[in-house]
Parts: sequence; C-alpha cells; structure tokens
Amino acid sequence: MAISPAVHEKGAHPIVDASGYFRRQPSQFRNFVKADPDAMFPAEKNRYALYIHPGCPWAHRANLTRSLKGLEDVVQLIPLDSMDPVKGWFFSGTRAGPERDPLYGAKYLREIYLRADPNYTGRVTVPMLWDKKTETVVSNESSEIIRMFYESFDEFVPEELREAKKGEGALFPPHLQKEIEELNEWVYDTINNGVYKTGYATTQAAYEEHIYPLFKSLDKLEKHLSEPGHSPYLFGEHITDADIRLFPTLVRFDAAYHTTFKCNLKMIRHDYPRLHDWLRRLYWNERAFRDTTYFDIIKRGYARTMQSGIIPAGPLPNILPLEA
Repeated sequence: MAISPAVHEKGAHPIVDASGYFRRQPSQFRNFVKADPDAMFPAEKNRYALYIHPGCPWAHRANLTRSLKGLEDVVQLIPLDSMDPVKGWFFSGTRAGPERDPLYGAKYLREIYLRADPNYTGRVTVPMLWDKKTETVVSNESSEIIRMFYESFDEFVPEELREAKKGEGALFPPHLQKEIEELNEWVYDTINNGVYKTGYATTQAAYEEHIYPLFKSLDKLEKHLSEPGHSPYLFGEHITDADIRLFPTLVRFDAAYHTTFKCNLKMIRHDYPRLHDWLRRLYWNERAFRDTTYFDIIKRGYARTMQSGIIPAGPLPNILPLEA
C-alpha cells in the first residue's frame, strides 16, 4: 500500500493510501486483565502501567476511565508528551511527562514495544497497557482497556465504585449492553473514526465521502438525546460506556476537528444544543472528564499532526460554562 508522506510514520500517525483514504490499522495486542488469580494477566495492584499521550482521544478514554473508577493508586499512569515524525511517541520532559520512561529509561515508546516483542513491526500506539511483572504489552486496544478498568480491578476500589454494587448505574449494565453496542458501532465508524477519515483525506472525493456521514451521525445523536430514556446521558440517568467513548471526540470537536480537520459544516456549541448540554454536563459535573481534558495539548497536537505549525486560538472559551 502506498503511503502519503504527509502522514506516514512508524510510530503513531495513521495511514493514508494512494487514493487519499485514511485506513486505520487494527490493534495487535488484545489480551485481557481479569479478576482471577489464575488468569494469564490477573488483576493486581501496582502490577500494570497505562501509557498515554494526553492529546490522543483513544488514550483519553482510557485515562478518564482510570480516573472515573478510582484506579489512580492501582494502575500506574505514564504520559508521553511528544511525537517524532519518524520514531513516534517519545518522552521529552518539556510538557506533560518525564524526560524518560520511569520504568526502563527508554526515550521512545517503540523501545517498550520492542521490549515485549523484539520482532514487532506494527504501529506504536497509545493507550498501551503494560504488565510490569512479565514485561509485556497486555493490550493496545482502547475499547478493551476501558472494559478491563470497569470491573477487573474492583477489589481495589471503594465499594461505591464497584460495578456489582451499582445495579442499573453500572458503566456497562447488562440490560443496556445490546443497545450500547449498537450505538457504539456506528458512532465509532462515522464519528470517533469519522473525524480522522475526514481530516486525513488527501483527495476531495475521500473528504466528501466522510464529512457528510459524520454530520449525519451527529444529527442522529442529537435526535437520540431527545428520545425518552436518553437523557441527560446517552442512556438515561447514568453515565455508561457509550458516554465514555463519545466524550473524547466531542470535547475535541470545536477546538480541533472543526478547525484543523475541516469538519466544519457545523459546531457542537452552536448547532447541537442537546449534544452541547451533554458535553458540558460531563465536563463540568464529572471531575474525571474535566481533569483528563487538556485543551492546550489537544490544539498543539493536532496542529503538529497536520504539519501546519499554527495552533488555532479559538474557539474561546474552549468549553462554555454549563449555564450558558
């Protein structure tokens, strides 16, 4: 497959083919931490580390779930703060992270991947969940990492945060799982990944093929929130897996995707009142969502990714107050 030089790199950038279409490669490490002492990766306190970049939406969903579940003292957080166009994610010590990996002294995340598998040739992505005991990658698939965090480590968190104690308020409650999975499927394809398929398009045809489905799905979500049982959160009174997966994309929308990725048919704050209320409610009322959102890093990161070097000033404020 031919690679566009504007977006090709061996680390964390996505791949665009010769026809100008963005093609996301699947994650290659797909193991699972379980609350079972006999599991390949049993849940243990301080055994695992989560590698992230604060600007990455996929890493954001893992980081906010870690915070939402009270796992700060259970799973170590290791933030990378910079990106090299060829070598990928690395520690610079100049922004949000240390100068080197605190576990092994590595400079590049690729070195950690190669520690797990010296023959690894895949993409080096975040989030990545690392097992310090066996020195290997557990998973680099964000949707599965957040599911692990929902309940695999529950013996180490206060009772009120344990999923078994929440009943219908669980993050992935049995009675809503089918509906949540159905929504997640089209939200991922047309919104979470849709902003990338739009923003990284290098032909007009590829761009137009994806921008209209993106906004059609945002329209669909706006309608979804107007339906009985779908407010104030996507499936009612309680935050669920669906809210966690959507939030990192929508909180970046006006600040990055509307500007840098040319997803500019509409804005969340001006054109989607229900989605705007949903977004602000999570940001202002739920500390895990607010404290894991870094607008300065987000804007800088997308400007760097698109190689413009110009960091957008707006919109101001980055997110409006809840009562606006």
